[in-house]
Amino acid sequence: MEATSPGTGPVAVQRGVPAGAERRAAELYWDAFGRKLGPALNPPGKAVPFIAAHLNADRAVCALLDGQLVGLAGYQLGGRALTGGSAAAVLRAYGRLGGLHRLLLLALFERRPTPGQLVMDGIAVAPDVRGRGVGSLLIEEVAAVAAERHCREIRLDVIDTNPRARALYERRGFTAVRTERTPYLRRLLGFGAVTTMHRPVEAAGPRGARTP
Repeated sequence: MEATSPGTGPVAVQRGVPAGAERRAAELYWDAFGRKLGPALNPPGKAVPFIAAHLNADRAVCALLDGQLVGLAGYQLGGRALTGGSAAAVLRAYGRLGGLHRLLLLALFERRPTPGQLVMDGIAVAPDVRGRGVGSLLIEEVAAVAAERHCREIRLDVIDTNPRARALYERRGFTAVRTERTPYLRRLLGFGAVTTMHRPVEAAGPRGARTP
């Protein structure tokens, strides 16, 4: 992923991946989650184009700085998430032999919302703008989406090897509700526990400031 200028202007938040920014969105997503998704989608040279080609652009909120995409948060709602790609698409991209075990690994990451839930699919922020409040802006915009869709809560899952993300979620009102420990998967996937966190949705729709 190419380095970006940190810029000096305000960070703008918009809904949906901007047209033409699909590759950049996939690079940011892979930079944030490649360690987790690597066993299923590696090598990166194949994974990033696959993610870019199967994005559901309307299932993201994005942060832009000087017109460049510097962060995004995906969410799952109405049966669609930010990252898509059917089983047939995986088999086409990776071949039948390589694709079958990848499908099994991807199934381990499947998280379906219960009625009234919006599932947030993590946050990806460019390294050179971290610490500027971009993650908080994205979370609050996802919360606004959830309120407008009359959801009662936002749910997310955070792995045990990402304490920085968990700390951010806790600061933005998420609380842990359960932890699933899978030490037998640590060698395969690189993590051994997943914590599910919830945040209630305010009826009026929480609207954090749009500039950090």
